[in-house]
Amino acid sequence: MTKRNKIIYWVATLWLALGMLSTGIVQLIKMKEEVTMMEHLGYPLYFLTILGVWKILGVAAVLIPKFPLLKEWAYAGFFFAMSGATFSHLAAGDGAVEFFGPVLLLILTFVSWYFRPADRKIISVIN
Repeated sequence: MTKRNKIIYWVATLWLALGMLSTGIVQLIKMKEEVTMMEHLGYPLYFLTILGVWKILGVAAVLIPKFPLLKEWAYAGFFFAMSGATFSHLAAGDGAVEFFGPVLLLILTFVSWYFRPADRKIISVIN
């Protein structure tokens, strides 16, 4: 892995972790703005707890060394959560301000996943 790719990976991964951790925490504590947004989108409020816990666990999975399969699951979960959030805001007729965050986290998820080092990837062995 080149130095450039390593820098891209860590910058994207740290921003992704910060974004997912902070949104996970505000969802877990059911901050007023998050409750209002979930009601606006038509989702039950218990989704906040589920998403908050999953995001925090996903951040831990992406940052800790080893466990490449767990990392793949975390990246997939981030992808599904953020693409779902993006399309939910679009379906609700929200403007760019509302789906900017989910789109940014979606891009960071892809960049982090794409540039991850070999020791953070699943190695396939085909006989």
